[in-house]
Amino acid sequence: MAKSKCCNSKRMSYIAVPSQIINSLSSSSLQSLLLSPKKSSRTYCWFLSFKSPRLWFLILFLFGLLGMLKLGYNLDPMIPFAPYPCSTTTQTQDLISNGYPKSEVGFASMSGIGGQNAEKDEVLDGTNQPRPLFSNGFSKSEVGNVTDGENDEEEVEDSEFWKQPDGLGYKPCLVFSREYRRASDGIVKDRTKYLMVVVSGGMNQQRNQIVDAVVIARILGAALVVPILQVNVIWGDESEFSDIFDIEHFKRVLANDVRIVSALPSTHLMTRPVEGSPPLHVSPKWIRARYLKRLNREGVLLLRGLDSRLSKDLPSDLQKLRCKVAFHALRFTPPILQLGNKLAERMRTNGPYLALHLRMEKDVWIRTGCLPGLSHEYDEIVNNERKQRPDLLTARSNMTYHDRKLAGLCPLNGLEVARLLKALGAPKTARIYWAGGQPLGGKEALLPLTQEFPQFYNKEDLALPGELEPLKNRASLMAAIDYIVSENSDVFMPSHGGNMGHAIQGHRAYAGHKKYITPNKRKMLPYFLKSTLSESEFSSIIKELHSDSLGQPELRTNKAERDVTKYPVPECMCNDSHTHSYL
Repeated sequence: MAKSKCCNSKRMSYIAVPSQIINSLSSSSLQSLLLSPKKSSRTYCWFLSFKSPRLWFLILFLFGLLGMLKLGYNLDPMIPFAPYPCSTTTQTQDLISNGYPKSEVGFASMSGIGGQNAEKDEVLDGTNQPRPLFSNGFSKSEVGNVTDGENDEEEVEDSEFWKQPDGLGYKPCLVFSREYRRASDGIVKDRTKYLMVVVSGGMNQQRNQIVDAVVIARILGAALVVPILQVNVIWGDESEFSDIFDIEHFKRVLANDVRIVSALPSTHLMTRPVEGSPPLHVSPKWIRARYLKRLNREGVLLLRGLDSRLSKDLPSDLQKLRCKVAFHALRFTPPILQLGNKLAERMRTNGPYLALHLRMEKDVWIRTGCLPGLSHEYDEIVNNERKQRPDLLTARSNMTYHDRKLAGLCPLNGLEVARLLKALGAPKTARIYWAGGQPLGGKEALLPLTQEFPQFYNKEDLALPGELEPLKNRASLMAAIDYIVSENSDVFMPSHGGNMGHAIQGHRAYAGHKKYITPNKRKMLPYFLKSTLSESEFSSIIKELHSDSLGQPELRTNKAERDVTKYPVPECMCNDSHTHSYL
């Protein structure tokens, strides 16, 4: 009896399958296919086919291929957690409603959250060369499994931890008085007076001084020469203003407030400038009395060391000018914005993320008079350095380390940050971006955090090979990247105060009061020492202590010396009631 053609067992079929697909098929997928129930066939052809091993394995192979293709197409690329990081674009929400376009709002693009008009991020096509998942010394086994299942993703999205504070309807509103606007025309047209400033410190410290330089120029009615950035002694960074900030944008946004020039005109090049360095917290009246007469006579004033020199308690119009400089005029250069936004989008690809500013570098422990809490060896390193360089100690020398710790004057170490986040309800699957320099103790210092929160990344982990190369040995540019990714985060928390934490606090408030956790170190640390507390009791206490420290609107006027760029309510923001009795 002749065999049916459909049952010809001598025919052999070959299907070419890419090796990547074969490798991506997990053993569990193969097992599920092998254990899947067989469907009976009524035809004699299918009945006979079961007796053919070759055809049987061909059918299994085809089912496996279909399963692999389905698996491959359904996989949500865990960027930046895959070897081929790519970014996706998200729609931006404009939270700035005071008449300024998004292109005039400062530092970060806040893509997906609101505010800054950076270059639209491009979608990488996945053709980049593979790279190690971690570039900071952590192996995959030490950090843990960085991929989420569907249940884990639902846990992240539903977590109370990501809930944003009530902004009470506050929006930016920089409305200058009639007197200010009337005086502006004469100030921007003046060609006789010029202010030059030299600013120092790190990027965020320089930023504060640039804000004050613009205000001082306005007080004196002088044109501001683009600020000179002093070479940073600690990091040796020789970045100039134009390397960090967009000069043309800076000039354009402030065109109606202060005239900005790139250099002194030829008429003033041979002028010997009047030099000065104001004392701390001087008033506009002091500035005019001290410098205006000599500036009118000489034409050029050179100021150095402006950090905290100008009072934080200024007339309303000058406070608004501060906000305009900080949140609108000072924008990073397009290449910095583009790279920072790429890294932020890689963090956001799979949901919300937390940004931490960790102040755990060696110089921070030395300056604060605190100890890292790692081991006796590291304590000795800090103590010896402090003895050799007593000038580095900026904290009060009459306090012991223990007293400083209980007073909340020390940075939180890795273990304390991990316990705080866990108590506040951060899920174990939370994606965390950490900003800052390498901590004293390296991997050991971060181990408590990486064990509790495996998805733990910094800019080196997120960047593709070569992306950070142009920023090598440029601490200010690296700090700008940290700023952008941190500002774009859903939640931000610093381990200690500082210029970056203060700047981001104000920026997040101005963008609609995005969640910002201020660790209440003085009140919470005693509970860290109570070993008798259960985990639930500890968590309940910590949440209660921080119920009012999550980025809610807070009036600057509660304390006269509060910086308006940190507390923009009520001078720079208002709500629908249009009154100042909001809180």
